[in-house]
Amino acid sequence: MELNRPSLRAIGNEADHDVVEQLALLAELIQEFASSLNLDETLQTTIERFMMYMDAEAASIFLLENEDRELVCYKCVGPVDIAGLRMDVAEGIVGKCVREQACQMVRDVRRSRDFSATIDHSSGFATRSLLCAPLSVRGDCLGVLELVNKRSGDGLFDPKDQTLVRVLASAAALAIHNARMADSLVEHERLRRELELAREIQRKLLPAPHAPYFPVSGVNFPAYEVSGDFYDFFRLPDGRIYFNLADVSGKGMNAALLMAQTSSLLRCLARDYTDPGKLLERVNQALCETASHGMFVTIVSGYIDPQSERICFANAGHQPPLQRGCDGSFSEIPAGAPPLGVTPETEFPVSEVSLAGGSLYLFTDGVTESLTAERKPLDVAGLIGLIERMSELESSDQLENIVAEIRRPDTRQRDDITMMLITSRCHQLSKKLMERRFPAQPERLQDVRAEVRSAALLAGCSAGVVAQIVLAVDEACTNIMQHADEGDYSGEILLEIHNNGDELVCVLKDWAATVDPGRIQPRSLEELRPGGLGTHFIDELMDDWVFDEAPQGCGNCLTLTKRIT
Repeated sequence: MELNRPSLRAIGNEADHDVVEQLALLAELIQEFASSLNLDETLQTTIERFMMYMDAEAASIFLLENEDRELVCYKCVGPVDIAGLRMDVAEGIVGKCVREQACQMVRDVRRSRDFSATIDHSSGFATRSLLCAPLSVRGDCLGVLELVNKRSGDGLFDPKDQTLVRVLASAAALAIHNARMADSLVEHERLRRELELAREIQRKLLPAPHAPYFPVSGVNFPAYEVSGDFYDFFRLPDGRIYFNLADVSGKGMNAALLMAQTSSLLRCLARDYTDPGKLLERVNQALCETASHGMFVTIVSGYIDPQSERICFANAGHQPPLQRGCDGSFSEIPAGAPPLGVTPETEFPVSEVSLAGGSLYLFTDGVTESLTAERKPLDVAGLIGLIERMSELESSDQLENIVAEIRRPDTRQRDDITMMLITSRCHQLSKKLMERRFPAQPERLQDVRAEVRSAALLAGCSAGVVAQIVLAVDEACTNIMQHADEGDYSGEILLEIHNNGDELVCVLKDWAATVDPGRIQPRSLEELRPGGLGTHFIDELMDDWVFDEAPQGCGNCLTLTKRIT
């Protein structure tokens, strides 16, 4: 008797239909993977469709974690929620799938020694058949796609199911890999922006560049995006200058945060102290309360008296400052205490030096430990050699050129490089302290007075001398505005202030009609008109004043002179 069986053509059509259906499913899933920005939702939808298409009772996606030692159920569908379940890669059929990186089909789990019934016992679910496929990309296993219990037919998976699930797992693995790469790029960009912001904040914590005549200058070049080094200097209301230079242990964001904390504490508290040792005691106590992970700060912190050119400072475990005498000799001043943040009850001895025509160099170990062209550490001797070569340059140019020698293009910077230079007034001879050109309008004088005051302070003038210079310049400018061109001058005034070592020289130029100096003499107080003190006030305030021959194209040139000390 002839059996009823489908023809070969019918079998072919059925196979073709399955292939077309499978390809359509794959295309749809891949499109969802490519277009979705939410991997969680995509994977949840994916395993639901996997379960429906494969006609399974349950489906799960396990991903490797904990250095690939554990499998964690990331998404699941079915009667039992096992999301978050963790299992060792050495356990079960899912673990075997990872270990062998090959599909595992167990048609009847009762006959498998690798099957673990722990979940079945705790949930009441009955596992009959399992089909697992590794989620692999270029040999790198990310996890496992698991299908449980076929609902149709005999309830067991077959080789055709195994082939299909392998293809589906490959598509899912690629989507997971791409999503992770995208997340990694997003995270990398976020960290890059945060580091840029941190670096910008650090730059703003550093002092703004001062005029060339200011006795302190500094530079900072981080080895990475953020720095553990910092320095600061600023003038106090009583005329002294506070300064510090420090190095925070460690690298990265932790060091940067400790740097910001320490720098802020010092800037806030420095105004309340005259003793740098007591200042460091207070900051040390605060850091010991909050510092963690064994971090500490080495620092040199002190005060400069511009008039006497004496410096008092405390050194907490930092590189010994280098003092260069006026005769060119060098001496090191060693640290007298451990770093900040180590022990709360620490005293910080104070050292005192006089510039006396010399200079004081402060630096971090990134300077002395940098490599020379011979691939050897620069060391203190090498730094002294660089200083001697650059000693004739301006302070800021000295530091820039020294650092340029250290940060050569053929050498990778291994540590932050920070330097500070404190110089004597004798290195500031014949320097122009300020130059300002402004309209001859009274409302402009407030800004001019502020600049004159700043220039005189930075030159080392006492508070009393500063006040006299400001008043004299203000009176001279007012005279030009009120009397030049018979009181009708609407041009400009050029003010220059020069430091000639012992004297401050103020030069005022205008473009009014030339005056006769012989007719401009100080008058007695009885002769002064209300509202003006004339040249009498200038004569009383300044050591000397004279009308110089005006440069070509200029109307008048008045020079005022005052001794700095």
